[in-house]
Amino acid sequence: MTIRDTAATAPTPVLVTARLVWPLFFGIGLLMLGNGLQGSLLGVRAAEEGFGNGVTGIVMACFFAGFLLGSTWTPSAMRQVGHVRVFAALTATASVSILLHALIIEAIAWGIMRFLTGLCYAGIFVVAESWLNDRAPNESRGQLLGMYMVTIFAGMGGGQLLLNLASPAQSDLFMIASVLISVAVVPMLLSAGPTPASHAPQPVSLGRLYRVSPLGTVGTFGAGIVNGTVFGMGAVYAQRAGLSVAGISLFMAALIGGGAVLQWPLGKISDHIDRRVIIVFVTFAAAAVAASAAVAGGGTTGLLVLLAAVFGGLGFAIHSLSIAYTNDYLAPEEMVGGSSGLVLVLGAGSILGPPAVGWAMALGGPAGFFWWLTLIHAAIGLFALWRMTRRTHLPAGDQAPYVAVPAQTSWLASGAAEDVYGRRAADEGAAGAAADESGGAG
Repeated sequence: MTIRDTAATAPTPVLVTARLVWPLFFGIGLLMLGNGLQGSLLGVRAAEEGFGNGVTGIVMACFFAGFLLGSTWTPSAMRQVGHVRVFAALTATASVSILLHALIIEAIAWGIMRFLTGLCYAGIFVVAESWLNDRAPNESRGQLLGMYMVTIFAGMGGGQLLLNLASPAQSDLFMIASVLISVAVVPMLLSAGPTPASHAPQPVSLGRLYRVSPLGTVGTFGAGIVNGTVFGMGAVYAQRAGLSVAGISLFMAALIGGGAVLQWPLGKISDHIDRRVIIVFVTFAAAAVAASAAVAGGGTTGLLVLLAAVFGGLGFAIHSLSIAYTNDYLAPEEMVGGSSGLVLVLGAGSILGPPAVGWAMALGGPAGFFWWLTLIHAAIGLFALWRMTRRTHLPAGDQAPYVAVPAQTSWLASGAAEDVYGRRAADEGAAGAAADESGGAG
């Protein structure tokens, strides 16, 4: 009897399922340690090598361009050669790519390597998430996706602290990142199990997404800008602001840690009131914190780290809130395709973020980093206020349940979670209608 047959005949407790997918969680944790380390490492090293803010921004944007391409290319590659071979090939390429950064210190070469790294990581996410979705029964899929999100945030946050193991001017940290990526593939390759099915959804058109939810689409695009700005140029800002390597690692870890802590409570509150109110509150609060950080940039490291944690908790919530708000107006059968379209919107924003903030920092110095984030959040908040005058409030009972989504992921994780909850909502609605008919007949 296969795992799928067992899950079909009896509900599988989440802990039992977690034991089945622990190689995935362990491997993803190591991959995100390597990803978190190399993103900040490259930002610091680029500054030490004299790359200008604008050039560094373009180099960092290449990662997100590769990520966007990889998330659309990988499903077809999986169907042709299988998920294990794709996973192994992408992991090996990502491992080699980070080493080449240490051997060839030149902006164009780094841009190419960042593009390859982004493509590889997107493909790794698609393979890993398809494996997770294939193993997880509907009863525990939402909980497992929550564990998956925690693993990603913990890995990325922990990767920032690895900056303290050696000097960014040497090659040691590049080798550590490569080792982490290489070791991550071992548990998955050695684990037994059937090959997961790979079925890319039919995406909902961007025009349809915008017509259904202008605020959700614009909010997702803005969230992409924020993600690209923070993950692409956060370490560059911290280095330009005069922080030590230890300070840079704490600053980046605080940004990511804050995002992990506040997403869930903000999202659950938004399930019970007009979700736009939460979006307005979060965006304007994030803009205020970012403005405070821009002013306090030359102050103590402790104050900047504290502001970074608060900003991360607010700023990273925009992504999941925007997805949830969009799904409030999509039919259940459109949710997975809608997630695929929103990944494209998020990716486009992520590509724009690093070069734009690089230009802002070239004009306004390090403070330009947080002034740019202030501008983006204020713009989303103002757009949300305007949309509140154009559409009536959707009753809380008709809203799709909020699901926290990692900043870097594929359509599979967000789409699978929303699809599960969407089908549950549809089933509950059908059951309620049947009950009403039964009551009326009685």
